[in-house]
Amino acid sequence: MTLSQPREGYVLPVFACASAIAALRYLHGETVRETVSLDLLEPRRQVDIEIEQLARISADSALAITRSDPGDNLDLTRNTPIWALVETKAGNGEIVIKGGEGIGIQVNHDGKPAIYAYADRLLRENLRSLLQPNESVTVTIILPEGRKLAERTSNAAFGVVEGLSLLGSSGISQPLSAPGQLEIFREELARISGRFESVVFCIGENGLDLARKIGIPGDRTVKTANWIGPLLVEAALQGVSELLLFGYHGKLLKLAGGIFHTHHHLADGRMEILTAHAAKVGLATEHLQTILAGETVEKSWQYLQSLDRETGDNRGERVLESIAETIDRRCQEYIFQHAGREITVGSILFDRSRTNLFGSENGIKISRKLQETSR
Repeated sequence: MTLSQPREGYVLPVFACASAIAALRYLHGETVRETVSLDLLEPRRQVDIEIEQLARISADSALAITRSDPGDNLDLTRNTPIWALVETKAGNGEIVIKGGEGIGIQVNHDGKPAIYAYADRLLRENLRSLLQPNESVTVTIILPEGRKLAERTSNAAFGVVEGLSLLGSSGISQPLSAPGQLEIFREELARISGRFESVVFCIGENGLDLARKIGIPGDRTVKTANWIGPLLVEAALQGVSELLLFGYHGKLLKLAGGIFHTHHHLADGRMEILTAHAAKVGLATEHLQTILAGETVEKSWQYLQSLDRETGDNRGERVLESIAETIDRRCQEYIFQHAGREITVGSILFDRSRTNLFGSENGIKISRKLQETSR
């Protein structure tokens, strides 16, 4: 059987930009058909995006709506509407970009909207050529379902609250959860493993960012999606001798339960795993019940921290350290079972604040060694 090539889609900023283009052209009196064309910039490619709805709000403002299509990717934003409210006025070509309802705010950056560099550049460069002489525009991006969808992400762990981010470094939404994408990961892993014996798997963009900030060399890191199991085996087959897993505890702790494909569509069990390790370090039944009933891993972790403050104990830290040690063991067993090889696996987990890092013994050793190489 031959697997078909996974279908590419586009990231949220692309649809936001298409909505803004449609609204601005409409205000200029142009006839806007079913689609508008825009330049992705990264990569340099013209694409057509379907416009679902378009309406004039006033003489100087219009609203356009698109719907997200991430391609063959298990993405919770699939089919979510993206609105752009565009307002024009006399000016000198200024483009103001705002985050409306459903766009997250960055609590660590004075409440700025979570509209990152690529999204900002995409909007500005595509809109600039459409401005009329002596005209300025204000664009407000709105995700009506953004606040609700954000509750199903770990955005809050990285300082983004009340909505989703317009994030990405490319306009293409790579189908990271599709089988065909594994080949891309293998190629990246082969490039690094051919040069170094120690490799770091960063779980997601935020893990990659934090790893660099604490001094882990960027040339040793591979950003993984949810295919942890196959990539563990691939690392062993490619001759990696030490592997560091680096990521948010809400994602990595699945590995402690033997869940090696970490997408939430397939398996969860995080609260059960966290509760089991809390029992392992000796928490009373009443506390275990509170942890198990927690709405999110982060809230249960905050409960553990509050217990530590009340009692002067450090059982909260011991819970994460226990999870990290179990991740190492289960990953090493998984690798030996499927690849017949032994490699050293270590793990580093971090919490919402990104200032508290908890590691296994192996994880701490590998991390320190890698940090030394970058000095």
